Amino acid sequence: MFQKFIKNRKFAPQLILLMKLCIAEKPSVARDIAKVLGATTPKNGYMEGNGYWVTWTFGHLCTLKEPHDYAPEYKAWNLFLLPIIPKNFGIKLINNNGVERQFKVIESLVKDCDEVINCGDAGQEGELIQRWVLQKAKCDKPVKRLWISSLTEDAIKEGFENLKSAEDYKNLYLAGNARAIGDWLLGINATRLFTKKFGGNKAVLSIGRVQTPTLAMLVKRQKEIDAFVQEDYWELKTKYREVVFSAAIDRLKSVERAEKGLDYLQQNLFEIVSFEIKEGKEKNPRLFDLTGLQVEANKKYGFSAENTLNYIQSLYEKKHTTYPRVDTTYLSENLYPKISGILRSMNFYSDLIAPLLETPIPKSKTVFDDAKVTDHHAIIPTEIPPTSNLSREEKLVYDLVAKRFIAVFYPECKISNTLVEGQVGTINFKASGKQILEPGWRAVYAKDSKNNTEKDEKEDKDEEQLIPEFKVGEKGEHEPFIHQGRTTPPKPYTEATLLRAMETAGRQVEDEELRELLKNNGIGRPSTRANIIETLFKRKYIEKKRKNLIATQTGIDLIDTIEDELLKSAELTGEWEQKLRKIEKGEYEAQNFKDELIEMVTQLTKKVIDSRGKAISWKEEKPVKTEPKEKKEPKKSEIVWEEITCPKCKTNHLMKGKTAIGCKEFKACGFKVPFQVFGKKLSEKQIQDLIVKGKTSKLKGFTEHPEKIEEGFLVFNDDYLIDLK
Repeated sequence: MFQKFIKNRKFAPQLILLMKLCIAEKPSVARDIAKVLGATTPKNGYMEGNGYWVTWTFGHLCTLKEPHDYAPEYKAWNLFLLPIIPKNFGIKLINNNGVERQFKVIESLVKDCDEVINCGDAGQEGELIQRWVLQKAKCDKPVKRLWISSLTEDAIKEGFENLKSAEDYKNLYLAGNARAIGDWLLGINATRLFTKKFGGNKAVLSIGRVQTPTLAMLVKRQKEIDAFVQEDYWELKTKYREVVFSAAIDRLKSVERAEKGLDYLQQNLFEIVSFEIKEGKEKNPRLFDLTGLQVEANKKYGFSAENTLNYIQSLYEKKHTTYPRVDTTYLSENLYPKISGILRSMNFYSDLIAPLLETPIPKSKTVFDDAKVTDHHAIIPTEIPPTSNLSREEKLVYDLVAKRFIAVFYPECKISNTLVEGQVGTINFKASGKQILEPGWRAVYAKDSKNNTEKDEKEDKDEEQLIPEFKVGEKGEHEPFIHQGRTTPPKPYTEATLLRAMETAGRQVEDEELRELLKNNGIGRPSTRANIIETLFKRKYIEKKRKNLIATQTGIDLIDTIEDELLKSAELTGEWEQKLRKIEKGEYEAQNFKDELIEMVTQLTKKVIDSRGKAISWKEEKPVKTEPKEKKEPKKSEIVWEEITCPKCKTNHLMKGKTAIGCKEFKACGFKVPFQVFGKKLSEKQIQDLIVKGKTSKLKGFTEHPEKIEEGFLVFNDDYLIDLK
């Protein structure tokens, strides 16, 4: 083995080559890094070259041990064994053959290398994934940290030129580890506790540190909607010079009072008592953090939070956008010199970008602020624009990011706000309107069918009513009328509004600056909120009706069963999040966080066991009797190649050509499977087996094999060329 060679000290010292081991979070990222480093020789589970080994995890390879790993009696769910609090928390490999194989590769490389470079995703979860793997592999080698915000070649090169000490990210790991342990303590104990006490042996009642407060917000809103009693109301309005004015009085509760008011209005002229035009500005929208992007994609396209995260993660891995799992809307100041270059590279938006490049790009504090940037900056495009390798959904998400990036550098939108006050007898009236004088940043969205920037329905209505010039004191005839309306219940949460509520721990906040201040106390992290919502769906605690999220009866019953407000409080969970952020900064001890949760779990267990409660009633759905259908011949399922990922580059999808199935980016990747191999024509099913499973069934009829082999299995070699075995 090569390693034995380099460790044989009879050779001259100058022949000894120090091997550096890079561990990435995904195979596709590992390939990008390996290419830059010159580690181009494929091996089993890693790449080699130029003094580097480059390997990868598949996301999480390790997890916290389960209760029964500490003591076999914990396998059974028993109230009287709770709370389960391990003296020392341990980790173990996830039970999966692929995971175990890859870990053995990493373990061997860690043992033989001279230095480890942690190339995991540059965030709390990425740090935790890598540290657990290195801990499990008993790594005693020096460790450096690659910290980058994009996967472009330049960014990777720059990152390797400026490797950080692993010690610099110790607190990031401690925060991630404390989060995992906190979630384990509460999730394991509270789930077993409530399931055994109130589940009626019919189903698991899932409780989570972030999941349960989120469900509580949805249930509270659902109850407000269910308890709402709709009422009719009447308003007095009048039309003067084609402008509709509303009476500045409370809504009327009876039609009789409204009709009396109408009679009064008909007897008096309308008089203008005040006319005011104020010119103002509409601030540019902020750059996207992950939550902001998920909100916008849900509002505009109906994408779920989880799907948006998947689309932007894919764009990041394809090098078109920067790191997505961020919670800031600002850029670091050292990025300013690169902005013009990024804008110039965005060819598809050249008509929008041209005006920006005529003058120096403004260096505004609302965009560039080092004090507001922690691990990463806001999500922006890279200098590598997309080609045809994007799905429809990825194109739409990229468009959101690109236009927001362009819009922040445009001038502010200049508007005029008009307020008119009138009087009919003793009753005051008001009308308002807004006009855009100079569109500024709004020009970026002019071609959109609907401008989904942060504006509500009321603003839309104001903008629609153009107000002519009035003179104070002018009088005239008017057309009074009665408007009948109905009170409306609170709006159900959508994924967009729920994400905002999670971000602000349930507080209703529209102002962007105030929202920024509350982020430290939000519940969950930007990268985990989508998963929390999906978990609530999977548990059948919530369901979706159109865009609205509705709490199910099971979800409502679960929240009603939980008497302890600590479990349901978004604000308390927000405080925990703040403490986790303080751990990141080295301002709070991770052990203190664990001790607080242990104390809470201990008290909760005693309280629930001693309490009297009724088991949650589960509605069993009766099977619907249906008439037996006629048997139909099964249709041959068509293979959709565009949905299958290329096995070689693991980034792009496949496409069907005239003579072969190949990678959409064939010129760069080189992967293809011809329809005819060694003289035998292959069916699409056989090609699919080869690509997806790595091997066909045993085939006959090969007439052109160089070694005259006529039957066997088609497989790929290390270079993804086809062999017959």
